Amino acid sequence: MSEPVTAIHQLVERNAQQFGSSLALIDHDGREFTWQSFSDCVDEAEAALAKGGLTTGDRLMIVAENAASVAAFLFAASRLGAITVPVNARMSARELERITAHANPRIIMYTTGVSKDAAGHAAEQTTQELDEAFGRVELNVTGINDPEPTPQGTTPLAVLLYTTGTTGAPKGVMLTQKNLLFAGETSASYRGMTKDDVVYGALPLTHVFGLASMLIASASIGAAVQLEARFKPDRLLAALQDKVTILPAVPQMHALLMKLTEDMGLTRLSDTQLRYVSSGAAPLDPAWKRKAEAFYQLPLQNGYGMTESTAGICGTRNPIGSPDISVGPPLPGVEIDLDEAIGSENGVGEILTKGPHVMLGYFRNPDETAKALPSDGYLRTGDLGKIDEDGRLHVVGRAKELIIRSGFNVYPPEVEAALNDHPDVIQSAVIGRRTSDGNEDILAFVQCAVPAKLDIVGLEAFAAERLTAYKRPSRIVPTEQLPAASTGKILKHKLLEVFSNELG
Repeated sequence: MSEPVTAIHQLVERNAQQFGSSLALIDHDGREFTWQSFSDCVDEAEAALAKGGLTTGDRLMIVAENAASVAAFLFAASRLGAITVPVNARMSARELERITAHANPRIIMYTTGVSKDAAGHAAEQTTQELDEAFGRVELNVTGINDPEPTPQGTTPLAVLLYTTGTTGAPKGVMLTQKNLLFAGETSASYRGMTKDDVVYGALPLTHVFGLASMLIASASIGAAVQLEARFKPDRLLAALQDKVTILPAVPQMHALLMKLTEDMGLTRLSDTQLRYVSSGAAPLDPAWKRKAEAFYQLPLQNGYGMTESTAGICGTRNPIGSPDISVGPPLPGVEIDLDEAIGSENGVGEILTKGPHVMLGYFRNPDETAKALPSDGYLRTGDLGKIDEDGRLHVVGRAKELIIRSGFNVYPPEVEAALNDHPDVIQSAVIGRRTSDGNEDILAFVQCAVPAKLDIVGLEAFAAERLTAYKRPSRIVPTEQLPAASTGKILKHKLLEVFSNELG
């Protein structure tokens, strides 16, 4: 195609013309699609959506777990000028109802061929089944006629992503075609991707990390994605021993893979084509980073982003063995700054960012948009960080998660890093809890293989060697599993509720 790419569906059309016989996608069941056969799937999805009346400015909600159909319908909606609302099928019926009422989709697609949860939601609606090359899905044509106009001076909206753990009115992050194209191209360039790469795709396409940094990044360069409906460490191991060359993941995925191979008597990965490994959504600690690099025999790259920034803000390009545990400098074309009025110690401030990666705003929510995007054009992330002398960003926590204990600021990631160094701890989550005298207790929830066998006293002593007195946990709660989103991100706002019995 000689014309510039201005929308994500054009990536598929370009790749079908230029790399038609090259691998584009491996579905959850092992079926392989070339760029030409995948483009044919997009044609089929477009025909089904057009028949249902989907047109410019309408919303298509996709209730899904990862499958070829998700990608096909996403690109098809883009062709029709519609806006996709990807939603994880593992959400509760109530959560889906709230998002549906806010987004007003004209059509809802359910990935019933791959997800029991999606099938359960579809069973409560009037749907029609489609079974095409992209897989089996069901469509609920709601008939809602409520198109969203494109604001003057912007590129059209491409997706609405509803953020994890929202309370009150749902917050739909509006990402434009320009946002997604920039994020995909930047991610592919930063990783040095080529059309011969195969990206492991267990991160949900319903989350910005999987959507932008995995699917759109691959499409932007003509690379392939191997999709997994749900993460399983044994399937990841098999994929790494087959075609996968790039592994974007979250710490829990790495930890579970290393636990699996350790149980198999393997201390390091071998006989793979893997060349790039990254970890996101949680801070790194030095000991864990060294362990992961020894296992993969590759540098472990770190990064930072959020839904409102179309995933990417910063990223590292470190050699193996680097002690750097920052999230790196800003990505090309991205600006960052700090508001030191929030944080106010040791150069810590609220992280601000500006550039073509920043969302348009929250869907039909001008008040929240104004809070996140004041008139200076910077996105207020709500995260706390500091910038070192080399321009690298260090994320120290969420502004709302900052613990103030006896007048001292305690940043949960620092406490978590100390606990995570212990060999029996897979990962941890630290929060504050207000006490009757106005102080805050530090509660630590630690995930381990056998909670009943964890030596709490020994772990407390271990933490005491690494943390000054006011940073040490008041209480350590062992558990086999922490509440987490489908991405692996720990849902800290649910900890008190989930462990109410243990806390008393």
